[in-house]
Amino acid sequence: MLTRRTLLAATLPLPAMAQPRTITDMARRRVALPATIARVVTLGSLPVLNSFVYAMGEGATIVNGLADFARPRWKFQNAFAPQVATAPTMQLPTREPNVEAILLARPDVVLTMHRESIALLEGRGIPVVFLAWQKPEDVKACMAVLGEVFGKPDRARAYTAYFDQTIARVAALVAGAEKPRVLYLQPDTLTQPRLIAEWWIPAAGGTSVSDDGRSTESRTFTLEQVVLWNPDILIVTDPRDVAYVRNHAVLGKLKAARAGKMFVVPVGAHTWSNRTAEQPLTVLWAASVFHPGRMTSIDLVAETRFFYRDIFGHALSDAQVGEILSGTM
Repeated sequence: MLTRRTLLAATLPLPAMAQPRTITDMARRRVALPATIARVVTLGSLPVLNSFVYAMGEGATIVNGLADFARPRWKFQNAFAPQVATAPTMQLPTREPNVEAILLARPDVVLTMHRESIALLEGRGIPVVFLAWQKPEDVKACMAVLGEVFGKPDRARAYTAYFDQTIARVAALVAGAEKPRVLYLQPDTLTQPRLIAEWWIPAAGGTSVSDDGRSTESRTFTLEQVVLWNPDILIVTDPRDVAYVRNHAVLGKLKAARAGKMFVVPVGAHTWSNRTAEQPLTVLWAASVFHPGRMTSIDLVAETRFFYRDIFGHALSDAQVGEILSGTM
């Protein structure tokens, strides 16, 4: 069993590595890095990239701001790494790298999800580590890579242990329960936006009606298809989506809408229903929504507080935990 002492021990600073080293990123590229990493630039989907850096306890190393993501929805990014609120943008509105700004920032490494940026930055002498994830195993693999980047493999292993133990706890609690039929969607576009939801919905004891075995990141469907699915539960990412569904001539007649079983997913460093280091919390929250009677032994407030304090290294107040769980940002 992963204890708080184990997690805390994994956060203790390691002696600085004396020599530059080479790591393998998620594109199977060998990347030469300096002995220590003190300045990091994240490029691409910044909330999710930053969430992994926070989980390594390295939020203070991020030297770029949030670019177009600097909206109230991402306010906890500023809580976990206050400097990002005023740091300069390192990418263009197209999300392409702003090479001049990056050079001025003098990063020890750039973390990116965009393969297209690699050659451009490496040609200027900037080390680039490529990260990618769609499935839960990818989330853990990403942490393993960052464990090598920051010289904290023990911390990465502690995260993986917490991840696996959390999923196992939920599985034991919901075993044998009737599985509600769940649809995670953006109702205005009739889109299921993230492939990883096809994992966390069943992991939390539900059946995802949109899971057709796809490998693409998002899926769009027709209104007629949603009516045929007629899910028991709807999961959305914005409180306005609840009102949209309730007032919609067709969606408002769905079983979930009529029963009031529409839930807004929490938002911390990133939206929990999307790809994020917060994925274990996603499963805990979803299981509490799908099977409230089975999850009475789980204190979701305490679990959330523990995660951000012992994984991210940031203590949150009760009000902040409540705000995250409300999904109202």
